[in-house]
Amino acid sequence: MILVTGANGFLGTALMRHLVARGTKQIACLVRPGARKDKLEAMASGHPETTISVRNTGLTTASDIVPALEGVTLIYHLAAAMAGSPADMTMGTVVSSKNLLEAIAIRKSQGHAPPRIVLVSSFGVYGVAELPRGAIVDEETPLEKNPQLRDPYSQSKLRQEALFRDYEKKLNLPIVIVRPGVIYGPGGGAMSSRVGLDVFGIFLNIGRGNHLPLTYVENCADAILAAGENGKDGEVYNVVDDDIPTCTQYLTEYKKHVRNVPALPVPYPVAQLLSRGVSWYSKFSQGQLPAILTPYRTAATWGGNRFDNSKMKSLGWKPLVSTHDGIAKTMEWLKANPKK
Repeated sequence: MILVTGANGFLGTALMRHLVARGTKQIACLVRPGARKDKLEAMASGHPETTISVRNTGLTTASDIVPALEGVTLIYHLAAAMAGSPADMTMGTVVSSKNLLEAIAIRKSQGHAPPRIVLVSSFGVYGVAELPRGAIVDEETPLEKNPQLRDPYSQSKLRQEALFRDYEKKLNLPIVIVRPGVIYGPGGGAMSSRVGLDVFGIFLNIGRGNHLPLTYVENCADAILAAGENGKDGEVYNVVDDDIPTCTQYLTEYKKHVRNVPALPVPYPVAQLLSRGVSWYSKFSQGQLPAILTPYRTAATWGGNRFDNSKMKSLGWKPLVSTHDGIAKTMEWLKANPKK
């Protein structure tokens, strides 16, 4: 049996669609008490060969998770906090993962073999701030060495990966790590911070000519399945589509098809000067203005990299949807859902 965490989310829903379409016999989903289950329960209606078991437990305690692991041989772990305070990110990503791993440890102590796990992580774990502009990011790129200088999301994903590596050794746990870039598509967000920032109604296009490491949600879901089916235990696989646009090209498409937002191009050296100014004033004002921009975060977000997907392609994966079509579908959805 396959278990999916985060099955109700943007990427999780796409992954469930792919699992059902492939004729997976049994799928279990951990869903928080009170969360909607109708979408998951209806998903298999056109596929009678698939049974979806929606298990009414979140990832809050290990003891609650243990019964849900009965018969599970493969876990796709997508559940994570995408936004919020540092405490929220820690609880939703790190603590929840520890609870899952502890539940697996309990099962192993009872004589059950641990399931294989595909952990969905993020490009945010890479230590790119000190790389030269234009450097290629691949699976050999070092992890961030200064997490305290990064955003809470990157910090939580780094801690999550470290936790899984610890249990990998402790429990002899078979794991595969998938690191997607910017996941986009109908139902997702409009603008990655890699493109820039909205400041008082003016969009600062800081990314400009940087490559935007997009992966269309259906392509990403398919890549996760490829890692689960063909990936090697202990390995890491990046997910990024072919023919990705620059940040300016993506912003241009958004302005043309969704909303003509006022935008100001900000060269990278100017962004660094602005970051130094914000950091200085944050210290001077004793935190009255949060240091939302720092030179290190600016380098990590907008320093400018290229991205390699050849290792994922070695598993037989290739994007199902072209970047051209993916952007067109996304812009069409965003236009029809302006509040998103």
